[in-house]
Amino acid sequence: MSKKVLIISSSPRKGGNSDTLCDKFMEGAKSAGNEVEKISLREKKINYCTGCGFCNTNDNTACSQKDDASEILDKMVEADVIVLATPVYFYTMCAQLKTLIDRCCARYTHIENKEFYFIMTAADLSSHAMDRVLAEFDGLMACLPGANPMGAVVATGVWQKGEVDKTVYPQQAFDFVRSIFFYFTAYGTGGTEALSLLVG
Repeated sequence: MSKKVLIISSSPRKGGNSDTLCDKFMEGAKSAGNEVEKISLREKKINYCTGCGFCNTNDNTACSQKDDASEILDKMVEADVIVLATPVYFYTMCAQLKTLIDRCCARYTHIENKEFYFIMTAADLSSHAMDRVLAEFDGLMACLPGANPMGAVVATGVWQKGEVDKTVYPQQAFDFVRSIFFYFTAYGTGGTEALSLLVG
């Protein structure tokens, strides 16, 4: 069964390392017969959440701010699968992605029963050092009804733009997601087991 996949790239660099892995993820998902859209946050205007509480008085269906976050949140509500990708700065997700996550407050109760994948790239050579970022994503998962984290691709030892191209990570990301989507398409398990791949 084809799924609607939304990839959110938060890299401030076009063609950056995490952005490149998003493209490979997209290729793999498309090759398995899914409908895929990629959004680059660097091209969007997303303001900080102001904590005004407007969304709480409107059943989490709207935000008082009028910017690009509203359209992205609508797409997150409509998607079956959401991919969140970030470069790792000071062992945390980048500010662009965190800002969007904070704005999820406006619709978070409606972002339900989604499968989630995570992509992280970092200069550090240790994949275990990325556990802090995974913990941040865990916090988001705890707030979204029925969230189903499926896996994480962690590319370590890449810093400068394009360095990931010289590694095995792009191919591994493509093969990883492609095999999982073929599995779920064929057997319709819907992610009864959490799957993870730490590449690094």
